[in-house]
Amino acid sequence: MIRSALIVAALTAVLPSVPSFAVTSSQKMETCKFGADNQQLAGKDRAKFMQKCMSNKNDPRGNVPLGTAGPSAGPPPKN
Repeated sequence: MIRSALIVAALTAVLPSVPSFAVTSSQKMETCKFGADNQQLAGKDRAKFMQKCMSNKNDPRGNVPLGTAGPSAGPPPKN
């Protein structure tokens, strides 16, 4: 029990200092380039992706309710 409390206290102290997303514009640019390269985008599609990625707008998909299939839900069931 004491070990669990110590672990929780340590995580609480450390987690706020860990960056969860790209903070600087150069880090964000590297992340966006990686995403475009990963999707093998070129030309207008790449430019559109980069513009959207570099903007400070939230993802338009919004919140996904629990229990619904999402990108990490795995392959669809076989019928």
